[in-house]
Amino acid sequence: MTAAYRLFALPLAVCASLAQPAVGAQTPHGIDADTGAQTWKAHSHGVALSLTQILPDQARAFYLNRGFSAEAAETYATACVFMTVLRNDAAPGTVGFRLADWSLTAAGNARPPRPVDDWLAEWRRRGLSETAVIAFRWAQFPPEQEYEPGDWNQGMLSAGLPPGSTFDLTARWQVAGKTYEGELSDVHCPR
Repeated sequence: MTAAYRLFALPLAVCASLAQPAVGAQTPHGIDADTGAQTWKAHSHGVALSLTQILPDQARAFYLNRGFSAEAAETYATACVFMTVLRNDAAPGTVGFRLADWSLTAAGNARPPRPVDDWLAEWRRRGLSETAVIAFRWAQFPPEQEYEPGDWNQGMLSAGLPPGSTFDLTARWQVAGKTYEGELSDVHCPR
């Protein structure tokens, strides 16, 4: 199995493993034996969330093959990138979220993950082709979405932190006007 194939096959395997709720306060953590990519996952209030490291070589290859310059691909590849999966397995209704409401806490500072719109503006400033910018946008985890029971999505998400950084992520979503949270602790940016 090639590294590029594992980039996409691994999140699907992770999704399949999310069917059972996690027990205890610890964030379940796993490491892919072939790539070394780490995964963190949690269940909360019927919603499953996982982050799987996208290793810098995987991100570089993905974006170089979509028209990025080597410099632009390197910028994204080293910005702490994860394959993010969110599933409405058994929430009591439609799950709605906005990434702007999520909180990434590193070194005592809390903020949302780096917004997709910030990346898009950077790629346009750098003069990337519209085709490359569109390819980037479609590969990203959505900035906001709604999921009916059984729905899920995946996409790339950048924490915007240096390689090797550690953070905690609090994901927030609403169901029928009520806010819920799920947490991933001690998440490590790929080196």
